[in-house]
Amino acid sequence: MSSRGALTGGEWLEVFSRIGEGVRRAVVPLSGTEAGRQAYAVGAGGDTTVEVDRVAESIVLTGLAGLVDRGQGFSVLSEEAGHREFGAAYPLVLVDPVDGSLNAKQGIPLYGLMLAVLDGPAVADTIAGLVLNLSTGQEWRAARGEGASRGGDPLTVLPRSGPGRLEVIGLESTPRALELARPLVGRASKIRILGSMAISIALTSAGALDAFCAPIPVRVFDTAASLLLLREAGGVATTLDGEPLDALRCDLTTRATLLCAPTPELHAEALGILRGRR
Repeated sequence: MSSRGALTGGEWLEVFSRIGEGVRRAVVPLSGTEAGRQAYAVGAGGDTTVEVDRVAESIVLTGLAGLVDRGQGFSVLSEEAGHREFGAAYPLVLVDPVDGSLNAKQGIPLYGLMLAVLDGPAVADTIAGLVLNLSTGQEWRAARGEGASRGGDPLTVLPRSGPGRLEVIGLESTPRALELARPLVGRASKIRILGSMAISIALTSAGALDAFCAPIPVRVFDTAASLLLLREAGGVATTLDGEPLDALRCDLTTRATLLCAPTPELHAEALGILRGRR
């Protein structure tokens, strides 16, 4: 079955938002409970699936399957279930049902839903993306070439507090890999390790974080919606070596280090710090 009257980026975002409401209603009561922590098999992304993941993914897949009745053909790539085709290879919907599932398991109220849709295999092919903070309900949206929003309002970047020092930086790292980010850490007033890359990069796109750094290779798949948010808000994302991300494939195996900032100037500063001390 081929797609008839293919959805626009904005229409995909409306679908994602409705799905997100259902995911939040189901997942929040499970967070921090023994039932929510129940473990199943290892998912397609290589991590152990727990009940919060399973419930969230089931709601997402059911919501997306409803589009087939409307004549839409597409595929889905989910962290837990892997690849499923619904009549067409593209558009491709990326699903991270609970980004920050360790937080959700432990009852730490910072975990999100990441949904993105692509018209090709790479980061640059992202048409639209949504990040929903499941614990607070705050929603971030972006559509390619149409800008980004937070909570229904156009996303504006918070001005930098002052020159010379990075006020707050975000990290996604193992304890042993922190050494790789030491130059950046040494120039920051404060550090935040939130446990959800999707939310961390979304916050960076708004200037809440002066920079976000993942000093070890992380899965590009998890960041597709947030990277679109960042780009549409005027921010910059590269590897720690300053290499662009656009050509990287959004699959369950491709990984890269990350350096994100809300403005080109802050990105250049953060990259210079890393290059000067590494």
